[in-house]
Amino acid sequence: MSKPSLLVLYGSQTGTAQDAAQRIARQAQRRQLQVQVLPLDNYNVANLISESLVVFVCSTTGQGDPPDNMTAFWRFIFKKSLPVGSLSRLDCAVLGLGDSSYPKFNYVAKKLHKRLLQLGAGMLLPAGLADDQHDLGSDAVTDPWLTSFWERVFALYPSLADVIPLREDEPLPPTYTFHFLDDVEEKTDDRLRIPTEQTAPSQSHPFPARLVSNRRVTDMSHFQDVRHIEFDVTGSSIEFAAGDVVMMRPCNTPEDVQQFCQLLRLDPEAMFTLRATDNTAVQARLPQPCTVRHLVESYLDIAAVPRRSFFELLSTFATNEMEQQKLVEFSSAAGQDELHSYCNRPRRTALEVLADFPHTTAEMKVDYLLDLFPEIQPRSFSIASSLQAHPHRLQVLVAVVHYKTKMCKPRRGLCSTWLASLDPAQGEVYVPQWVKKGSLKFPKEKDTPVIMVGPGTGVAPFRAALQERMADGKNANVLFFGCRSESKDFYFRSEWEAMMKTGHLTLFTAFSRDQEEKVYVQDQVRENAELLWDLIANRRACFYIAGNAKQMPTSVCDALKEVFQQEGGVSSEDASQMLATMERTGQFQSETWS
Repeated sequence: MSKPSLLVLYGSQTGTAQDAAQRIARQAQRRQLQVQVLPLDNYNVANLISESLVVFVCSTTGQGDPPDNMTAFWRFIFKKSLPVGSLSRLDCAVLGLGDSSYPKFNYVAKKLHKRLLQLGAGMLLPAGLADDQHDLGSDAVTDPWLTSFWERVFALYPSLADVIPLREDEPLPPTYTFHFLDDVEEKTDDRLRIPTEQTAPSQSHPFPARLVSNRRVTDMSHFQDVRHIEFDVTGSSIEFAAGDVVMMRPCNTPEDVQQFCQLLRLDPEAMFTLRATDNTAVQARLPQPCTVRHLVESYLDIAAVPRRSFFELLSTFATNEMEQQKLVEFSSAAGQDELHSYCNRPRRTALEVLADFPHTTAEMKVDYLLDLFPEIQPRSFSIASSLQAHPHRLQVLVAVVHYKTKMCKPRRGLCSTWLASLDPAQGEVYVPQWVKKGSLKFPKEKDTPVIMVGPGTGVAPFRAALQERMADGKNANVLFFGCRSESKDFYFRSEWEAMMKTGHLTLFTAFSRDQEEKVYVQDQVRENAELLWDLIANRRACFYIAGNAKQMPTSVCDALKEVFQQEGGVSSEDASQMLATMERTGQFQSETWS
């Protein structure tokens, strides 16, 4: 059998699955195989019937949903009209990247594996189900899975045994080459151009929304800075409903951009064009020509905690013996515990790593920048307003992420810190954004009550829902809100009070630190068992949870099951079954984040 070409197709929301796909591609290149890597939605899925060797790498988002860049593929592959046996020529494997703290752990990979089998594909090995919760992260599953995958490929194509693989310390060619230009006028940044055509904004064509206000809504003495931010979306054709999310891409801080350019001895004002070294398309999000400053500020994710692949590539530039040994160790399977202690646990950034390896950083070639650093990923925020209450406006509630590790400098969330730093009083500020359908759907029927549990910033989508429902004359609304202190972080208090006065809202609060014994939203759920049972059992109320995915959602679900047992007189088993049925029919919905 002749040497195969390998196709690696990925569905990735945050870049982790893309990184794993690119790692598989590098391993294939070192084995002298022809390889192509593509997001699933960039691939013509009708060609799958004529492929011979494919690896699918996919993550799971939300409540068991496929990532955005594989939704079209997902719809196609599950068409009932596809004939059984249509993929009988295909040998393939599925690698899933998930997080076992979510109920639908690796749901997309499991479902895809099963579907490919139904369509007659030859599965080379069981689906790899990597878990971010493992002490060593997803590599704990990925490493042995890849070893097994290559063993299966070599068994299938014995001629590969004769190929002498490239050495691990030999750098592969860069994906792009930089061509620096002299005296070229910089183009205006297209991201800030108001689009004239009336198409809905999207990831490839975001709308530059003007920042109207950026207000801190927590008391200055409170440990956390939370912002209520408003954008003007006039002329954008942006539409959204309660439960939808807005997507934004942050920028790196000016200090980080400056330090990066100094470390790599790059002139931030230098202009360049990119050329692909093979048939890869040049990154559409980068203008041509582009300044180094724009590339570093808006594109390269230098403030993220680097993945193992970063160290693998960095080690190929090292000439200093000590630095090379350390980088090779961090790249190896045996060195993953060391790497976690150095990088993941203290949340050390890629920029800080470069500063720790000055000799290797000095040896780095600019052509490899886009191989070393992933693209800054968009962040999603629940929309906290309704167009019916605030026409042409879009509002969000953002907790500014800021915490200490053993590193001297506090760790900061890239997007929340960037948003908090924007000040419309200093001149007009525009933030490119687009809107996505969220996972929460609210009932259309006027008489269906809604029960919403939204502690902290989890209340954001419920504010949008309440504004929408009030405008539609839907008055059966119950909100459970929790925070630390009534005087410090009780978001939108005056709005809730006004809604209660007009009979649009029943509000239950839990201020966890305002008394000796901590009180949480789940305690208030138990406390109001009779009301909740009546609304759910007799009036078919819909129940919603939004907020942090740590303990809160599980605790609220447990409290709700206790309500069913206490008021409905059902067994523990039946209560669990009731909740499962509610979830299946959309009567119970949750949107949580870690």
